[in-house]
Formats: sequence, structure tokens, C-alpha cells
Amino acid sequence: MAAASWYHRDISRVVAEDLLAKAGRDGCFLVRDSESVAGAYALCLLFQRHVHTYRILPDDEGLLSVQTIQGIQAKCFRTLPDLIGAYQQPNNGLVTPLLYPVHRPRDAADEDSGERGRVLRDGAAAGSLCLADHRHRAGSHAHPPLCSEIDFTLAGLETLARVFDPPSHHSPKLGTPQPSPGHHLPPSPSQLSLLSLPGAEVPAGDGVAAQPGAAQPGGPAAGHQAPGRAVLRGEGMGGGARGGPGAGVAPGSGPTWEPLLVPQVKVGKSQRAALTVDVELGTVAITKKGSGSPEETIPQDKILQLIKYQSVQSKVRLVYDRDPQRSLSKDFVFPSARKREAFCQLLQLMKIQHSNLDEPDLISVYVGTWNMGSAPPPRSLASWLTSRGLGRTQDETTACIPHDIYVIGTQENSLGDREWVEFLRASLKTLMAIDYRVVALQCLWSIKMVVLVKPEHERRISHVHTSSVKTGIANTLGNKGAVGVSFLFNGTSFGFVNCHLASGSEKTHRRNQNYSDILRSLALGDKRLSAFDLTLRFTHLFWFGDLNYRLDMDVQDILTHVTKKEFDILLAVDQLTLEREKNKVFLQFREGDISFPPTYRYERGSRDSYMWQKFKTTGMRINVPSWCDRILWKSHPETHLVCNSYGCTDDIVTSDHSPVFATFEVGVTSQFVPKNGKDKATGSPEPLACIEWESIEVIVKTASRSKCYIEFHSYCLEEAQRSGENSSQSCDVPGFLKMGWSAKQLPVLNPILPDLEYLGDQHLLLSIKGVESCESYGECCIAMRSMIGSMAQQFETFLFHRGEETGSMRGWMKVRVPKERHSTRERLYGKAAPVPPCPCHAGPVSPAPTWGKRSRPHSLPEASSYTNPAYFIFEGLPTAWVLGTGETPNTQSTPAPLPPGSLAEPRALGGTRGEPQGRAGRRRPGVHPPCPQVLVQAWGVPAPSRWLPGRGSLWPHV
Repeated sequence: MAAASWYHRDISRVVAEDLLAKAGRDGCFLVRDSESVAGAYALCLLFQRHVHTYRILPDDEGLLSVQTIQGIQAKCFRTLPDLIGAYQQPNNGLVTPLLYPVHRPRDAADEDSGERGRVLRDGAAAGSLCLADHRHRAGSHAHPPLCSEIDFTLAGLETLARVFDPPSHHSPKLGTPQPSPGHHLPPSPSQLSLLSLPGAEVPAGDGVAAQPGAAQPGGPAAGHQAPGRAVLRGEGMGGGARGGPGAGVAPGSGPTWEPLLVPQVKVGKSQRAALTVDVELGTVAITKKGSGSPEETIPQDKILQLIKYQSVQSKVRLVYDRDPQRSLSKDFVFPSARKREAFCQLLQLMKIQHSNLDEPDLISVYVGTWNMGSAPPPRSLASWLTSRGLGRTQDETTACIPHDIYVIGTQENSLGDREWVEFLRASLKTLMAIDYRVVALQCLWSIKMVVLVKPEHERRISHVHTSSVKTGIANTLGNKGAVGVSFLFNGTSFGFVNCHLASGSEKTHRRNQNYSDILRSLALGDKRLSAFDLTLRFTHLFWFGDLNYRLDMDVQDILTHVTKKEFDILLAVDQLTLEREKNKVFLQFREGDISFPPTYRYERGSRDSYMWQKFKTTGMRINVPSWCDRILWKSHPETHLVCNSYGCTDDIVTSDHSPVFATFEVGVTSQFVPKNGKDKATGSPEPLACIEWESIEVIVKTASRSKCYIEFHSYCLEEAQRSGENSSQSCDVPGFLKMGWSAKQLPVLNPILPDLEYLGDQHLLLSIKGVESCESYGECCIAMRSMIGSMAQQFETFLFHRGEETGSMRGWMKVRVPKERHSTRERLYGKAAPVPPCPCHAGPVSPAPTWGKRSRPHSLPEASSYTNPAYFIFEGLPTAWVLGTGETPNTQSTPAPLPPGSLAEPRALGGTRGEPQGRAGRRRPGVHPPCPQVLVQAWGVPAPSRWLPGRGSLWPHV
């Protein structure tokens, strides 16, 4: 049965409001899936230019009802069409009856996929089409024979998907036997060293065989916490810091330590115990409550890994060797996250002192992508794996220096999973003389991703998550789609996405939709951050694959420019570049400069000519040479990542695509160990750092007038915090809501550690949520490094939700650090942007230093443009300014009005393809973004609610 036309499935709130705004009549309505409650719906109704959203909830019996205020009896209905039909009548409690359904637009992207089915995805496994779900959720309004034909077709696709889907299997991860050439996963256990990591969800248990480094299913709820009386005793924290260069201490040297006791810790599900950490002897003793002697003493060289839970901030898992044949794990619940962090610091310090352990500040990451064209690979992949060929390549003297992490994505890969992994490991062993370990292998039909690390990094990898999304025909077939892998390297989170998007020069919109579906559906990273945009969940996110975006130019002209190596001319008509400039896809992502020829479509067996004609049964198809294979990335603000190479090979000719590579230098963080712990040793109260907010202003694109609150998430906080409702709001521009919070509505946040060096590495994730719907209006990330000091610093940033730019935020905040916690250490990176000294309690206040020449605060994720200038207008501007002039106006002259047609598709001004995040977004002094009131004067119409990119800074400075 076909879905009702007013049911728009899982479109976003922004898209729903846009559709209603275009309809424009009071009583227009549509229904979409709720973003905040699984299995619920959101009824969106337009009345007096405002969108009113009502939540439709199912009860235990599956009956549906509109959520009502307390004391009002809800009306229950068996199906969604029944509910909608009832509320089309007047006097039912809505602001207006449901009068005019807004029909689901026929998406041009679905031309090759027919009626789109609802996809149910389960973690790493791809989804399947559920026809019965649609019947229950939206009922039938289609012609019966047509419905029967659609059902038959979709059922056939579902069957076909099951036939082609490989049997479900667990991807190899750290701690599991690794594949090697000629063998099938030999059962050799991994020997890991200690490292404390901000962890993932692992099951509770005592004495259970463990898999160090592997992500495991979620643990119990946070209610199992022991009452807090924990005290740490000792003579100080010694001289170690993070285990960085020179931080190792030989056994027997350094400060003298007394055993440090951590009483009242829960072990497993119910038992209580005390933990005693003896840094001098290098042991951890576990003493059960009521027992006079330790039940078990674990030497430091037997400790394999320390994994911090993400779901329970006070819980940790200790993995250790009991005998050569097996490893065991124990879970401990501390009175608070601070006590857990202190325990992790002690174990890290003990490991540093006894093993001369050095933790890296910098690692090198290799990312490769190749559409193999369903052909076997050549015997040697040397040029690809050593970044040699065309473009910006590795120097011959450094090409064979092994990288710390290899992430290799392929499409149309006909090899078996294990066969491919073994081939890659054997190739790297031949080239680098290193037996790389497998972190994860994730596959979706012929789309594969393999993540390999050096053996010494096994213990540093934790919380591996994998996922996949199908975007093929009806979102049911996995011939197109994406696979994803995420993990933590020490304290730095990484995400990787390998995708194969829709093909065809005319399928740009379809590719954009593929990207949106993947972004929304990939289940990666910390589950607590699942409500945040995927691109904000990781310190570094890499997105690569056969993106299939083409060049919009005649094929003969393309060949002429390729021959002359005039790549800039071709990049000006590159579909991916154009779509990014319009903010349609890959917002705030970066890409290296392209200085190599298009990687598709070559004649197989040669790289001398392009085979741009493709003969099919339906006729000849033109495939213009294009940069289909790309590598992009996005990082949190004020983190270190440098792209050292970006190119393609010129000697691997088995496919019509050339393999593409990129290498990166990435800064990483480790378990923090303070240099001075005298306050802990003496038992005096530990000083607290605090994050204080003076004010926050937000502009979001919405037709709603709901009150909102702000959620604050960070690994440096014990738990998520939320603000009060906004204290002010206004709607000066139709379609946009401006809200403000004063210090009274904003919480003071206390990080679990007060040290300046630790806080300089931390980030805050903020989400703007509606009080009534609890749905997000946008999310952002703020770096804390530039906010440290006694004087409030201004921050400003864009807001994102489900891959769309939804607004902006600015405010004033400060991070206050106790005077005795100002010590830092020198790093291999970061000289260009060191942690600023905190002037708290120290003489006269001086302004925070400026790192380099920037026109915006450092916490701003640089962007080339914005969707609508009205997002960013907080203050009045001279009405004589005209959109697009790019210069400060002469107040004595009157600008000529621009033609109405220029509103249709303005092209982005400024900015380069290789670095769109920064250059186009920066402005010259005195140049301000246009004011929406100017549009009213120039064209005599209200400012549009949709605007394509232009030049301008986030906030006007007047």
C-alpha cells in the first residue's frame, strides 16, 4: 500500500518548514518522523506564518494520539490516516483544523530507484525494506492495482538484497586474532600495554575473557555508583606528564610513592572493593570490603588496557593477563568521574615510571580510495601505498616511511573479504617490513574499508564502531552506499566513511541525497552523541570514495584542458565544488589542492587515453573525464591536521579509475597526567576550574516560536548539562528566530580536571533544542583553548543539523583555571597556536594573545558562506548597503537596485576550491554582510528565506 502523500517520512525539521512556507496558506500541514522520539511522529501545521509542531505518540497498544497538556484526555486512533482525518474537523484543540495537505514532492533523485522504501538500519548491518511498516504508519491512498504492483516490485528488491548481502560477520578488531597470508586468522593473543582512554560502551562483568581494544555493547545504567568517600594519599604526582617525549622515568628513580588507596569502589554488578595503586612497586591491589588482605594483586606489566565507559562516566574496565592463555577484565564504578580520572592518571603514571612509555603527540594517517572496476588488483600496489604518481606526492626519500594508520577504501571490489585484507597486509609487509594489525574490516557488497595500524599502536586503539548504509535502488540494494569505521586513538576520536554514490552526469541531486542519507543513518561514535550531526562527533572525520561527481563541460573541451594541465578551469565546473559552494553537501569539509588529472574514465590497461564512450543496450552513454574519486576531511576547531600529499597513481591500470591517496599529519592527545599533585597528596580539596557564560545569542532558521534550551556535552564534564529557557526572543525577519540567554539562564560548568594543559585540548558540543519537542535546531563545537583566561572571550560559530546549515551562535565565555594548574609542556606541534597563559590571580590583566592574523575568533569553524544572511544579523546596518557589493558603501551615493532575476542563483564570491572553509569566509576590514532590510528596499519584497552562498563574515562589527 502506498504511503499517504502528506507523510514525508524522515525529512528534517528545516525541510518541513520550508515546504510549509512555500505552501503559504493557513491550515497547510504535513507529517514527518520525530527526530527526538523513535517511532513517533511530528505533525507540522502552518498558521499565521508560524509553524506549530505537535508530537504524535504511540501507546503500549500501538494506538496513536496527539500529545496534550496535562489534564486533557488524549484521543487515540488506530492508524495515522484516521488521526489526520479526525483533526481535519474544527474544534479539536489545534490552532486551526488540518485543511490543506502538503504533498510529498516527487524527488528527481528517485528516477532510478522507483518508490522509495523506508529503511530500517541496525547498527553496522544495512537495512531492509519494511512494507508493513509503511502500511501501518501512513495508510493507503493509491489505486489498488498500482499499490499491488509497487508491493510486488519492492518485495522483489528486498529478496534480491537478501541474496546479494553477505552473511553477517564480526569485523576483525584489535584483540581478536589477525589475518595473515596463508593462514585463516591464527589464534595468537595480542600483548597490549596500558593506556587510559575516554571509552566506549562495554558490558559489565567480572572474570570474563576480554578483547582489548574492541568496542563492545553498552553497559548498565549509571545508577550503580558507590557512595563517595574516596581519598587519594601520596607524596605527589612526580614529574611525568602524558608520557610525552622525555617523560619516561626509569624504575627506581624519581619520587618516592606511598600506596594510594581508592576505597568504596564497586566491582562487577554488586561487590564493593578498595583499589590500592602502588606506583613504586608497580602493582594494583584489589581488596574486597570486609577483607583484611588483597584478594588479587596485578603487576603493571600484566595490565593490557584501561577502557573508560562512555555511557557511565564513573565506570572503567581494567583488562589484564592472568595467565598466558587468556586475559580477564574487571569493571569498576567509582564515586564520581573525577575519582575515575584520578585512578586512570595513577595507572598511567605507574606505567610511565616502569616501562619508559612514550605517548605520541603526532601520528601519520594514510587514506586511499580506489574503484577497482570489478577486476583483480595487480600484483603490486607499491605506488598507491607509498603515495607516488601524479599530483602532490611523497618525496622518494620519504615514500617508504611507514604510516601509523592505513585506511583503505575500495568500491567494486570483487575479492573476498579475507583475501583482500591478507593481500593488503602482505603488500605493506613487503614494502615496510611491518606486520600491520587489523583494526576493522567493514563491507557492504563490493564496498570495503580496511583499517590497519602499526603493532605498537594496538593498545592505543579503543572503541571501534562500524556501520553501513545502503543507498541503491529503493535504498534496499547495497550496490551503492557507504561503510564507516570510528575509533579512539588514545584520547582523539577518528571517523572514516568510504562511499560509492549514484553515477551519471545528470544525477547530481541524487548524489546529494545519497550524502544526506549516509550522514543521517551511519551509526558511528559515542552513542551519547547520536543526536549530534555526524560531522561533529569526531575530532577528525575523513570522507572518501567514488563520489561520482562529474564535470559540466563538453568532453572535447575537457580533453583539451587536461592535455594543457589547466585543472583550475576544469575545477570551476566540477559538480562537487559547485555543490559545496551552494552549501548542499560537505559543509565545512576541506580538500587538498587537486593538481592531478581526472581519475575517471580511463581505458583499461593504459593511462594514455580516456574511454569516454560507453555502449549499453539502451544506447551510447557519455562519461566525461571527471574527478570522481575524492578525499575530504573535517576537524574540530583548534586541532592539528596537515595534508602532506594528495594525488593518484599512474601505473595501476586494471580499472577505469586510478587509485587516489592522501596522507596526513595529525595531532593526538593521551591520558593526561598532571605534573603536580600536591593537593591530592595532602588530602586538601582539589581546586576546580569553571566554565562561565556571560551571554549567548542564537539565530536559527525556523518558523516556530517555541522556547528553547541549550545542552552542553563534553568529555571533560561528568555529565551533560542544560540551560534554562531562553530569556528573550524576536522574529524581525520572517523565517528566522533570534533567541538570547543571559548568565542567569546558563549553567556554570566544572570540568573533571582543572589543569590548563588538559582543558586546552577539550571541546564543548552545544545543541539548541526546543522545549516542547526536544528536537534540535542546530549543533556546534567550541574549542576551549582560546577561551581560557580571567576575561570573557567572544566566540562565534555556525549551527548544523543533519548536514544542513541551520543558523549561528555567538556569545561571551571564559574558562577559569586555578593558578597552581597553569603548567604545560612543549609539543611536537602547536607552536603556531600554543595554549595561552591564564592570567587568573596573577597581576594585571592583559588581553588574550592572537595566534596569527585572523579576522575571526579561533573557535569559529571557518566557512566560506552561509545559507541566508539573516542568520547572522544581530545589529542594524546602514540601509544603503546593497547585497554583493563587497565594499564599504559611500553614504553620499545611492546604490542602484539590482534586477530581481539576480536573486535566483547567485554564485559564491571568492574562496578557493582547495580551501573553502577559510578564504572566502574572511573579509576585509570594514566589509560587512548585507542586511536583509536592503533586499526590501532594492526589490520591494521581503528577504527570501533561502539564499545561496555569498561573501561575508559571520557577525557584523558596528
